[in-house]
Amino acid sequence: QVQLVESGGGSVQGGGSLRLSCAASGATRRITVMAWFRQPQGKEREGIAVIVPKPGHTEYSDSVKGRFTVSQDIAKSTVYLEMNSLKPEDSAVYFCAARTEGGVIDGFTEGNYDTWGQGTLVTVSS
Repeated sequence: QVQLVESGGGSVQGGGSLRLSCAASGATRRITVMAWFRQPQGKEREGIAVIVPKPGHTEYSDSVKGRFTVSQDIAKSTVYLEMNSLKPEDSAVYFCAARTEGGVIDGFTEGNYDTWGQGTLVTVSS
C-alpha cells in the first residue's frame, strides 16, 4: 500500500505564492501516476495537475496552467505543487492522489486514483 501526506498549505494574499508537498511512503514503486486535486468549499473536487513519475510528463488544467508547476523528487518520493500568482478563487482544500495500476487514463478524473492524502487548506485573500 501507499500512503500520502500533504503539507505546505496556509493563508496568502492574492498574487502571492505557496508550495505544497506530497510525501509518499510504502509501496511507492507501484505508483504510476500522481496528481493534485482541489476542492473549494461547497464545490466538487477538481483535478488540476498530473505528473507521470517516469518520465516526468506533466499536464495541467486550464484553470492553473501557466501559474502552477508540478514537480517531483524521486529520491524523496515527494511531489510538489508550486503555486504562483494566486487568486482568491484558488482557495480550496488541496489533495494529493496516486494511482498504482497501469494503463492509459484521464489524469484529471478522481475515480482513476486509488490513494489519497488527507488534504491541506489553502486560503487566498483579496
